Parts: sequence; structure tokens; C-alpha cells
Amino acid sequence: MEVSDESLARAAANGDRQAFALLVGRVYDRVFGYAVKLTGSRTEAEDLAQDICAALPAKLQSFRGEAKLTTWLYRITVNAARDRFRRRSTHARAADGWGDWELARRAEISETAERIDWLMEAMKNLTVDLRETLALVLDGVTHAEAAHILEVSEGTVSWRISEAKKKLKAMQEAEA
Repeated sequence: MEVSDESLARAAANGDRQAFALLVGRVYDRVFGYAVKLTGSRTEAEDLAQDICAALPAKLQSFRGEAKLTTWLYRITVNAARDRFRRRSTHARAADGWGDWELARRAEISETAERIDWLMEAMKNLTVDLRETLALVLDGVTHAEAAHILEVSEGTVSWRISEAKKKLKAMQEAEA
């Protein structure tokens, strides 16, 4: 004699793991099939069916047996699909407008990266003393600290930075 879905549900709600495994084996395809129809996507339906089955042990506590188990599961599937659509819609509304911001942010990052690449390449054309000095200052070292590191005067550091800027500007203009 075959045990009814409802009897399995009650046993599973009381912690019977075998009953739960058998129950999931019986109802999974129905839940999945219905979820495919609701979502229009096999992948989305798979996620939804798995989420429902993962939550089923806790949900079985509320199964009163007033309707067939499959009817109750269809209701759970409808509610889970609606929740998923609602979350997606809320997320889409929240993300709306961020797309433009993200595109601008990425463009800025790309532009900055291009400038840095150009600068690194252009610095290869500077004399060693100008390149060393500029590299220190670009790393956030003060003119006084750079002077100490390079064992030159602070005025020399300032002059080197000025010369490096002139040469880099000339390179940039020559490329334009």
C-alpha cells in the first residue's frame, strides 16, 4: 500500500528524513514543471524549485492538510515566484540610473588608466634624474623628502619637477 503525500508531509514535518526524501522525490518534478510555466525559464525554474525544496522542512510545519499537498505546494510555488519577481523588479528599479553612473565611472577609470599608461611610457624618455624625482613626487613624497632621498637641495627637486612637466607637455603636444 502506497503512503499518501499528505501522510509523508506530516511525517516529514515531525522530522522523518526518509519521509521527506520520498516526498521531495514525488513532488519535485511537479514543482519544477509549474515553476517553468510561471517563470518561462528552465534555469530560473530550477533555482525556484530548489529554493522551495530547501525551505520545505520549515514550511511543512504549517501544512494543515485541509487541501491536497500538491495544491498547497502550487500555492507555495506561486508565492515564491511572485516574491522572486517582486525582488527582481525592486532591484531593477533601484539599479535604474546606476547604469549611467557605472558607465561614467568605468569610462573615467579607463581614461585614468590610459593617462597613467601614457605617463609611464613618456617618463622613459626623461633623463634619469628627472624620472627619479618625478616618480618620488608622483608617489606622494614631498619636495623636502625627495631632496633628502636624492641627496639634492629642495630647490633642485622643484626645478626637476618643473623641467619634467615642460618635457612631458612638449611630448603630449607633439603627439597631438
